Amino acid sequence: MPLPKISTPTYELELPSTGQTIYYRPFLVKEEKLLVLALETEDIKQITTAIKTVIKNCIQTKGVKVESLPTFDIEFLFLNIRGKSVGEEIEVNLICPDDGETSVPVKIDIDSIKVAKNENHNTKISVDDSITMEMKYPSLDQFIKSNFDFSDDTTMDQSFDLIANCIDKIYTEEEVWSASDVTKKEMVEFLEQMNTQQFKEIEKFFETMPKLTHEVQLKNPNTGVESTVKLEGLANFFA
Repeated sequence: MPLPKISTPTYELELPSTGQTIYYRPFLVKEEKLLVLALETEDIKQITTAIKTVIKNCIQTKGVKVESLPTFDIEFLFLNIRGKSVGEEIEVNLICPDDGETSVPVKIDIDSIKVAKNENHNTKISVDDSITMEMKYPSLDQFIKSNFDFSDDTTMDQSFDLIANCIDKIYTEEEVWSASDVTKKEMVEFLEQMNTQQFKEIEKFFETMPKLTHEVQLKNPNTGVESTVKLEGLANFFA
């Protein structure tokens, strides 16, 4: 006689990027083991692959392409899957800003962690009076591969590659060029024609992009000083 099947609950949430409702289950012991092994390597690519694999396994809604989801969707999904799997709270050790050295353990309710949307964010960028770019969000793979940092000259090539991947279309009143119509090289050459002010509008798109975020109130036990610490991105919550 075969052993009985263990039933698994199903939950729902809205993807921050689109508002689509999807259904998911908690991760299982075998998937938790996969995550633990990946974390032990401290290799960002292996950790990313493990996270995506677990999310793929846990999503019950058909047609969701995990590889194409924006970074903040992936982070929000994983955080909620983790919450339903091993507990609704996470504990993080935070450094008090007033002295820069005292570590304080803080428990955070996962339901209180949201994806913050900046009111100044816009996916449409006016290059000049006639040309407009429409942007799309980078996937987790693209973001990590690019080592994205506008301030670091050594990574500018990777940054341009990421930006080119995030251009959905370019259009004027008379014509539209979708990303599938042009090569990566042509996109990069288009970007290189921009002046500093035009390029700053692209920087603004990435800087104001939705982020997984939460503010924590800390009190330094040594000085009595209270501070507000802002956590952003999945790494901050599981550092």
